[in-house]
Amino acid sequence: MSASPDITSNSISPLPAKSPLLAMNGSGMKSPIDFKDERLKWTEDSICDDTISGDPKPMSKDVRLARLQAAFTTILECIGEDPTRDGLLETPTRAAKAMMFLTKGYEENVSMVVKQAVFKEDFSEIVLVKDIEFYSLCEHHLIPFYGKIHIGYIPSNNVLGLSKLARIAEMFTRRLQVQERLTQQIADAVINAIVPTGVGVIIEAVHMCMCMRGVQKQCAKTITSKMLGTFLDDPRTRDEFLRMCHS
Repeated sequence: MSASPDITSNSISPLPAKSPLLAMNGSGMKSPIDFKDERLKWTEDSICDDTISGDPKPMSKDVRLARLQAAFTTILECIGEDPTRDGLLETPTRAAKAMMFLTKGYEENVSMVVKQAVFKEDFSEIVLVKDIEFYSLCEHHLIPFYGKIHIGYIPSNNVLGLSKLARIAEMFTRRLQVQERLTQQIADAVINAIVPTGVGVIIEAVHMCMCMRGVQKQCAKTITSKMLGTFLDDPRTRDEFLRMCHS
């Protein structure tokens, strides 16, 4: 069994140094390639420990957990708390595990979520899965926002397993987000998965960063929508989708 990573509260172990690789510059001389350290570097969609190629690699889950534990210990110290008192002894570990769960969507991509759940069907009307509950973290304050997602599409030869719509939503909500981008990402993912004739996504959410801090408006709700294809171009299709969402 490998040794446990160092998670002392006073310092975070530095990342391992890389020997610089050399590349030819314009004058024919060799120059070191400037490698970034091995922190998490997400691609446009996502990366996973067992699928990413190239450099830099993501940190292992054990190292990520250890660094998060150390970071949460530092947070406790910075707010004036004593991380060694009984009630807080396990808090850095619990908080680190919670953060990894709340951001587990970074370890997935659309192909992993959809898998083989694409089926040929001669159906050309709206398919809607609505009231998908979600919880996400606002990337500006790391404070939760939560609510419901409605996803509809019109198939073009292929339908998607119904649970996969919810799983696509879950993948993107388990990342640091803003609601506007989240809405766009879900719509784009459905388009890429089955190439339907149209997609509509509506998100209704309460943002705790507006409720428990800042402007402190507890009743405020944010609604975003993204319409693509026939949902954007055909007013009758769009109206039918909106009626179905609110029926």
